[in-house]
Amino acid sequence: MTTAKKRLLLVGFGDVARRALPRLEPAFDCQRGSRTAGFDLDRPETLLGIEADAVLHCAPPPSSGETDPRTANLLTMLEKARILPSRVVYVSTSGVYGDCAGATVDESRPVNPQTPRAARRVDAERQLAIWCTARGVALVVLRAPGIYAADRLPVDRVRAGTPVLRDEDDLFTNHIHAEDLATACARALQADAPAGTYNASDDSRLKMGEWMDLVADHAGLPRPPRIARAESASRIRPELLSFMGESRRLENARLKRVLGLRLAFPTVFEGLKHAHAAGADQPA
Repeated sequence: MTTAKKRLLLVGFGDVARRALPRLEPAFDCQRGSRTAGFDLDRPETLLGIEADAVLHCAPPPSSGETDPRTANLLTMLEKARILPSRVVYVSTSGVYGDCAGATVDESRPVNPQTPRAARRVDAERQLAIWCTARGVALVVLRAPGIYAADRLPVDRVRAGTPVLRDEDDLFTNHIHAEDLATACARALQADAPAGTYNASDDSRLKMGEWMDLVADHAGLPRPPRIARAESASRIRPELLSFMGESRRLENARLKRVLGLRLAFPTVFEGLKHAHAAGADQPA
């Protein structure tokens, strides 16, 4: 007798969800929740009537404000469904920790958002935690840092000659290959995956300038110029500069030990080698 597949709602069918899909289809009947499919988190009326046994929430918050009304709309829709999902997986960001002055950060560190962008993610995590706890729904939060892949490299920045900070002013940055994050999503949706929060990061310990040098070498371009932090405000776009005010080193032991994830690309060195093998030298 064939057992019916559980219904999985993919909220935000972007790059990571698309990469996760082949890992999910053997176990789930996957429903793609995206604007192209008529599913718009900014228009609650488009969400009515959708039901799921599990949810993979990859949709970002809006680009302004300090709350996430999209997650609020999603939870309102789930509340009205005839059945509740048994599990929700949310792809968040490590930006919720704020600036940690280069310290090693595990999941026990309190959130301290220092930009509206990070505050919106904290609000989404808070909404999901309250809703899931009240209803006995398992919640997994994956706090991802900079996501990269062959077609997700900051080559345009290198080609434009955008400066990076000199070593003594530089900050630690963190990374996860898009394929490893997709694998983490698939693992988190399994019924035996322990609920909780995980730093979805690889093992790399790099400063931002080192990362950009690697990207330049990978693309066969000159390495970016180094400048003092005092010069940065006049030479770097404000939206990019905001990422240069936060330094932390993510600890991923819980991801590997508790969730049981085995990284295909433990560091960016393996990930960039894979990108070369794929023949991808073009800008993202």
